[in-house]
Amino acid sequence: MVRDRNQPNSTHRVLVSGNYCHDVLIKDGVVLAETLGGAASFISNVFDGLSVPYNLVSKVGFDFAYSVPRDPIVVPNCKTTLFHAHFDSGVDGDGRQDRVLKRVSSCDPIKPSDLPESRFDFGMAVGVGGEVTVETMEKLLEICNTVFVDIQALIRAFDGVDGTVKHVALKESGFFHLLPRIGFLKASAEEALFMEVEEVRKLCCVVVTNGRRGCRVYWRDGEVEVGPFPTNQVDPTGAGDSFLGGFVAGLVNGLTVPDAALLGNLFGSLTVGQIGLPKFDFRLLQRAREEVQRRKVQSVNCYERKDDKFRFVNAAGQEQFHASLGLAKQTTKFLAHEPQWDLQSSPSKPTEQVVLCQYTTQPKSLTGSVYEEAIKTVDVESKP
Repeated sequence: MVRDRNQPNSTHRVLVSGNYCHDVLIKDGVVLAETLGGAASFISNVFDGLSVPYNLVSKVGFDFAYSVPRDPIVVPNCKTTLFHAHFDSGVDGDGRQDRVLKRVSSCDPIKPSDLPESRFDFGMAVGVGGEVTVETMEKLLEICNTVFVDIQALIRAFDGVDGTVKHVALKESGFFHLLPRIGFLKASAEEALFMEVEEVRKLCCVVVTNGRRGCRVYWRDGEVEVGPFPTNQVDPTGAGDSFLGGFVAGLVNGLTVPDAALLGNLFGSLTVGQIGLPKFDFRLLQRAREEVQRRKVQSVNCYERKDDKFRFVNAAGQEQFHASLGLAKQTTKFLAHEPQWDLQSSPSKPTEQVVLCQYTTQPKSLTGSVYEEAIKTVDVESKP
């Protein structure tokens, strides 16, 4: 069960369900980074930065390598879910790289009994390694007023030999019958190919992210395209998770759906600019919080749903909101230098990323790497 200290007293409480992971990023056979992973870590990162109160149910093994703000459930006889992300040097016309993701080990799934008995305004099913079962999803739907689901929690399958991540059609996932009870289903443009968007939008709201093109929100009666924030992509890992964190944070704070999606796009763009779990600048977060509150007041009279639960109208002034968030991102002053590896450039040439850390996950003292096989690693101190 979730620990008592993780139970915030708030009108808008969010319950996040998904396991923390160990991620190993590998390019052309060379390990570039070992980081905290899992959608839960990226979403928590955004929530902590925007002061969104939330509960977290996550399982890890005895080997979990990080100290985190929300304690996970430790399973003594299991290893933490471990993914190897293999990148190659090729980049397609959209700036995307070929990536092969492999699940090397997996922790126990989250059981319905692991979820708290109290009610929540918002629930999130964000499994990455098959840890969210149908039964757990049903329990989440029972105790949460609105549930947000990342489609990767539903359609991922894993090769029985080497753990390569594959996808099954949403209709064949075992979760399809639950769609009418789900509030929002998020998918990347690639993942959206495994469902019929026109069919699914009649059952629940669908949000499709498309990298540098922004995202599109579909619902039964309409759709809206939400613009992106220009960025230099370094590592795409976790971008969709950070988007979902920003999107839900926006709705928790009373934004319209298009405005919340814009906030999601901001955090997605911030994430791809760094390796692994991103570090957000203090002042950028403060500016973002201020702009969100200003936008909420500005659009408070724009209602088109009788229950006022979610507002899908693209309220007047969104262009200014977009510009204000973009300005906050561009004018962030960098106070600390930290070498980062650009997955789109040679691994022998680190790029300088400058960030001020707001949310930190400190590795525990380890006797060895979570990457257990013999493999080349990059020494950031060595000269090219």
